[in-house]
Amino acid sequence: MPGLIRVYHGKRGLHLVVMYLVVGKWRLPWNFRVYRGKDTPSPAQLGLQLLRRLPQPLAQGFQVLVLADTGFGSIDFLEGTKQLGYPTIVGVRKDRKQQAGGPISQLSQRGQQTHLVGLRFPVWVSWFWLKRENSQRELRYVLSTKPWKGSTITRWGKRRWQIEGWFKTAKHRFSLARFAQGTLTGVYRWLVLSMIAYLLAHWAYLTTAMSGLPEWGKAARLAMELWFPHLLVMTLIADVEQLRPRMQQLGLDLQLSWVTQGLLVIISLYS
Repeated sequence: MPGLIRVYHGKRGLHLVVMYLVVGKWRLPWNFRVYRGKDTPSPAQLGLQLLRRLPQPLAQGFQVLVLADTGFGSIDFLEGTKQLGYPTIVGVRKDRKQQAGGPISQLSQRGQQTHLVGLRFPVWVSWFWLKRENSQRELRYVLSTKPWKGSTITRWGKRRWQIEGWFKTAKHRFSLARFAQGTLTGVYRWLVLSMIAYLLAHWAYLTTAMSGLPEWGKAARLAMELWFPHLLVMTLIADVEQLRPRMQQLGLDLQLSWVTQGLLVIISLYS
C-alpha cells in the first residue's frame, strides 16, 4: 500500500494519530488519522485536525484538557491548541531550548515558568521519573500551557501514558496491528472493527462496576454474552460437530434443536 506502510522513528508499519477521550470512567478512541510520511501533514498537524473536529457539545459541555506525547510538542501544535482554547500538557525533550539560554533540564523547580525558543507565550515545566517495563526509570519532562503547580502538571503528565497503554491493549488484545488488507478501504475497515471490539469490551467491563484494570479476555467474553449470545451458541454448535466422532466412539450422542425460547440441548447415551 504505497504511502501507508513506512518507517517512522525506526519502526516500520502503519502509523496512526489517535484522539482518545477520557470522560470519567469512559475510555473512547474517538477519531484517528493515518500519517503518510514526508511532504504530508505531520502527526502534530493531524492531531490539530482531530481536535478541531471535536464535537461542540463535548467541547462546551466538559472542561477540555489535551494530553499528548513528545511528538506533539511542536510550536505549531502548542499554538494551535492555544488558539482553540484548550489547556495542553505535552512531553518535551530535556534539551528543549529556552529563550533565556540553556535547555529546560537546567530548571531547578517543578512548575517553573519559562519561554521556549520560537514560542510566543510562556509555558510551565515539570518532570518525573517514569518506571519502564524493564524496571528501569527514565526522567521525563512535561510542559503545560496553563500556569499550574508543578505537582498538578506532573500528575496530568503521567496520565498521558494512558494512550500508550491503550495502543498496547488494542494491538495485542484486539488485533489492531494484524490487518492484512491490500487496500486503503480494507485497512480502515479493519481499524474501525478493532476499535469497535475494544469499545464493546470496555462497555461490558463498565457494567461490572469493578475498579482497577480490566482483564480484557473476561471483558470480551462478557461482551459476547451480553450482546451477541447467538455467537456463543454458534461456537458451541461448531465444537459439538467437531467432537461428534469422538463422542460416538464413547457411545454418546448430542442433539441440538432450536425452540421458541432458546436452544434445547438433548444428551443421550446409546449403545
